[in-house]
Amino acid sequence: MTGGPTRYCAINPNTSILRIWFDSYLSVTCWSGTPSIMTLFHFGNCFALAYFPYFITYKCSGLSEYNAFWRCVQAGATYLFVQLCKMLFLATFFPTWEGGAGAYDFVGEFMKATVDLADLLGLHLVMSRNAGKGEYKIMVAAMGWATAELVMSRCIPLWVGARGIEFDWKYIQMSFDSNISLVHYIAMAAVVWMFTRYDLPKSFRLPVTVLLGLCVYKAFLMELFVHVFLLGSWTALLVKAVLTGSISICSLFLFVTLVHSN
Repeated sequence: MTGGPTRYCAINPNTSILRIWFDSYLSVTCWSGTPSIMTLFHFGNCFALAYFPYFITYKCSGLSEYNAFWRCVQAGATYLFVQLCKMLFLATFFPTWEGGAGAYDFVGEFMKATVDLADLLGLHLVMSRNAGKGEYKIMVAAMGWATAELVMSRCIPLWVGARGIEFDWKYIQMSFDSNISLVHYIAMAAVVWMFTRYDLPKSFRLPVTVLLGLCVYKAFLMELFVHVFLLGSWTALLVKAVLTGSISICSLFLFVTLVHSN
């Protein structure tokens, strides 16, 4: 009889499905010597989780029917210009803080977060250059802004890191975070649109202003929570999702009320 020795595998019926899958993954990577196939699948999962919600939002929001692709590209170009101005401003007026290990520069981080007011000006500039209904302006500005951030901040890390040999949950978290950012920018664009309306009722000014402040300082508040409460990566992501969802629900309520009142 020719051929190599036959390998037998005995499966314990009490073993969990997840453990069986993990052992089979190890056997594939060890015996075949081609772990790149599994890492490519992992990269595909992360890529789909990060990018497909943007594509679905673009298709389902009606932007594709208005041929708003180049409008979104122009919004993305405005995002790049605003981020460049922010980087130059931060590098000039806010040098790196050389404090003690584990210390948190509360004032410095607050001032750096204040620079994010430029994002509000950029979104207002994008919406003011587009003619149409408020919903159309909001979605064009938010989609262009969020997609540009996704490409510039997460494309290379996913391509380089998610294709690595060692599995790491941070790339799944990065993909979830990109979805949270999309919701965040849609809510921010809606709040900016409401704040810049000349016919905004007086009863709306205070809640809209509070939502603007939360949109600008959300990243600062998250860093503060993580530092004070020593939150883990998954817990911090959950808190960020809850905070973003709360802001979005409040923004949607105000937007719907304002539109129907007019």
